[in-house]
Amino acid sequence: MSVIAGVHPVREALRAGRVLDRVLIAKGAGGTKLQEIIDLCRRQGVAVRFEPRDALDKASHNAVHQGVIAFGAAPRRTGAPDVLDKAQCVILLDGVEDPHNLGAIIRTAHAAGADAVMAPERRAAGITETVIKASAGAIEHLPLIRISNVRQEMENLKKRNFWIYGLDERGTEDYDKVEYAAPAAFVLGGEGKGLHEHVRKECDFLVRIPMAGAIASLNVSVAAGVALFEWRRRRRP
Repeated sequence: MSVIAGVHPVREALRAGRVLDRVLIAKGAGGTKLQEIIDLCRRQGVAVRFEPRDALDKASHNAVHQGVIAFGAAPRRTGAPDVLDKAQCVILLDGVEDPHNLGAIIRTAHAAGADAVMAPERRAAGITETVIKASAGAIEHLPLIRISNVRQEMENLKKRNFWIYGLDERGTEDYDKVEYAAPAAFVLGGEGKGLHEHVRKECDFLVRIPMAGAIASLNVSVAAGVALFEWRRRRRP
């Protein structure tokens, strides 16, 4: 059973209709946000229990829970064909292993209007409490599609007329100057390694974010935000 910790993740799980077994709220905790969660639980028939704060600390493995945790099924996975038929933008992850980064990328992708995040089953971060927390509830609304092979998925996307944009510090196109075609797929490399060579070769464009300082590149979740909101800016009338 999945543990969801924090006001935003629990609220979004309820709003998304995720099946929850129960919600625990720390005794003495209050406020409009917690009351909203209680009201959502009552409407959906989810049991609410008020427990000492140290009980929530133990149940959440000392995560920052803000006085509320929930127990329920894991976020549902969506098959690729269900999403890609109408998608205009997807994010393809090539070896992102840090759960904080995965959660932050999901949150950013949802905020920018992307349609899905795609990540390998192996050698990549799984759906953990940390991912759910870092996504601030966005994982409840944005499909996370598990794939077997990044390069093979890039070929599948091309067959669906997607243009592939790889974010790479060695890229030849600046992110704010390249033309973004539709539909678009952004490929993000893993922490410290970037894109694998065989993945780089399959990209239609290699896009870089110019750095003004001495650091050569950004954290992968930050780079995702920069590129995706530039894509979003271009799409706005």
